[in-house]
Amino acid sequence: MTNFIALIIRSVIFGTVVLYGAIGETITEKVGHLNLGTPGIMCIGGAFGFVGAYFYETHTADPNGALCILIALSMSFFASLVAGLLYSILTVSLLINQNVVGLTMTIFGVGIGKFFGSYVIPEGAVSTKASFANSIFGAKMPVLSDWGFVGQVVFSYGFMMYLALLIAVLTYLFFQKTRIGLNLRAIGENPATADAAGIAVNKYKYLAICIGSGITGLGGVYYVLDYSSATWATAAGDAIESLAWLSVALVIFVRWNTVWAILGSYLFGLCYWAYAFVPSITGININTDIAQILPYVVTILVLIVRNVRKNKGHHGPAYLGMSYFREER
Repeated sequence: MTNFIALIIRSVIFGTVVLYGAIGETITEKVGHLNLGTPGIMCIGGAFGFVGAYFYETHTADPNGALCILIALSMSFFASLVAGLLYSILTVSLLINQNVVGLTMTIFGVGIGKFFGSYVIPEGAVSTKASFANSIFGAKMPVLSDWGFVGQVVFSYGFMMYLALLIAVLTYLFFQKTRIGLNLRAIGENPATADAAGIAVNKYKYLAICIGSGITGLGGVYYVLDYSSATWATAAGDAIESLAWLSVALVIFVRWNTVWAILGSYLFGLCYWAYAFVPSITGININTDIAQILPYVVTILVLIVRNVRKNKGHHGPAYLGMSYFREER
């Protein structure tokens, strides 16, 4: 039972990183933009969030937990938002190919993350840790986490896991129940029609992409300050990048539905961590290298099935990945 609980906990924590990226990418794709720069943006968010928390706790005699959270999340969100703004300028205003810009943003973002993150690593070392930040971001729910099986499975996480659930649900309700959300969806389906109806297409695109990028960046800071115990290593950027690609795939996996993304992200986490816990639970040995590619294999299979079925409800916004030339209305 102990190993089973540990598997659930690790799967949820792993999945939460992917969930943040999926929420941010869903918001971006709803307005017709495929942002393959998600891995780079998440890496920027992780690096800037960690650096902010690290400098705060190392330059303060008596650090405050609330202020540490505010600094880390603010730096992560706004640094990622700026990256999203750059992507918006290139793809919305200058109409450069979205795939090219996205892949360039990934290379650029991972490089920027490693560059700034390296400043806090002592000379000759390969990693450094923000211990106070980890004690805040990794703190379990008091009292509730001690309620036996339910307490361990449901309440043994840092606050950012619950924040991700809240954002996922609110994002779903926003697109389904609000006028602005309907406008964003209309832009993704047919920007010319939305434009003719008086919707400020470019304004909404900038807004969605920047906010989506900011949320994506929170996945990076969650990875560093919670998932990896507030340790920034020289290879942290590569690790964040690999998880962020799962976020991009998860959006299609769950049909652009952020509520289903919650379960999908946890499924990815379960597949990833199966190699470490299944042998002790079932007695069946699993090859580690093969087991760790399971989330990616599942993703490929689902994408194939989605495409073969040709069900319209399984496809994303009709204008996804296409530039909108207003003069051609």
